[in-house]
Amino acid sequence: MRRLAAFRRGRAGVVIPAALLLMLAAEATAHKLPPSVEAVPGLHHEPIQPLSPPEGLDPDKVRLGERLFLDPRLSRDNDMACGSCHDLGSNGADNLPHPKGRTGAGPALNTLTVFNGGLNHRQFWDGRANSLEEQIDFVVTNPGEFATSWPEIVARLRQDPDYGRAFGRLYPDGITAAAIRDAIATFERSLVTLDSPFDRFLLGDAEAISAEAKEGYRLFKDYGCASCHQGSNVGGNLFMKFGVFGDYFADRGDATQAYQGRFNVTGKDPDRYVFRVPSLRLAVLTAPYLHDGSVKTLEQVIRVMAKYQLGYAIPDRDIHCLVAFLQTLPGKYRGRRLGATGGDAERAAP
Repeated sequence: MRRLAAFRRGRAGVVIPAALLLMLAAEATAHKLPPSVEAVPGLHHEPIQPLSPPEGLDPDKVRLGERLFLDPRLSRDNDMACGSCHDLGSNGADNLPHPKGRTGAGPALNTLTVFNGGLNHRQFWDGRANSLEEQIDFVVTNPGEFATSWPEIVARLRQDPDYGRAFGRLYPDGITAAAIRDAIATFERSLVTLDSPFDRFLLGDAEAISAEAKEGYRLFKDYGCASCHQGSNVGGNLFMKFGVFGDYFADRGDATQAYQGRFNVTGKDPDRYVFRVPSLRLAVLTAPYLHDGSVKTLEQVIRVMAKYQLGYAIPDRDIHCLVAFLQTLPGKYRGRRLGATGGDAERAAP
């Protein structure tokens, strides 16, 4: 903890993340963990916890929700689906600074991955949706996205006999806006990326990650990154102002209204430039970075975050180790390691 001690001596403001880290670690471990996790000595005191399989999801609703997630008929012109911007075959996002949306005029902020989205305490960068179900409402009615309405969608899907049968088996009122929201949200809650190398390390496999990655995790805690990026989702569970030790937006220039962050939701000045902290579970796969999609590499975004959130310049060697740690966080989706391609894809054991 030498670096954190130096922060205390040189920058009193950094004492807050240190205290916050301890508080959040205690909060994370206050919740009951799965038996496999409970049995691991020492794990309870780590700020990051392993992901666990989602519980209580109806598999038939998951299948129906996936079909809806990939169905372009939810959009006005039948040309856009949830999966158009959230690619389930790669990273659950689109690797663009801003999503294209309709006619190239999509949302003004960088696309967040849909994987592990059910673990976020709020949805969207500004947290304007309290749940996955509410988040779907915003997408449906946004002129830059689906640009439609629930009556239109319901009428369209009721013309499909297969949907009629599927909804009839699962929902007493058949095809309704509430049922569509529920099915899609149920599917999205199933998108948990399990069995990452880092989770295996946390669960006792000392050989699951490299020595560099272990050093990167130590640095991640030592520098205070885990003050905001913690819990099983390595983020996604609190809001934080962007620009604690510097004015990122003044330095960047050309800021748009969307960059006001949570202020756009609450209208309260303290919420200006406050954003939901993103999950880092798939950070190595979801470039470009930040709310504005302006940063192209992990190395660069680490430097930006260190400057504006920690008030510190991190040496290149430490950045290398931090990247090695972040590379251990992606897990598997349907047996394939996310980010793996072609013959190099690591397959899960049968």
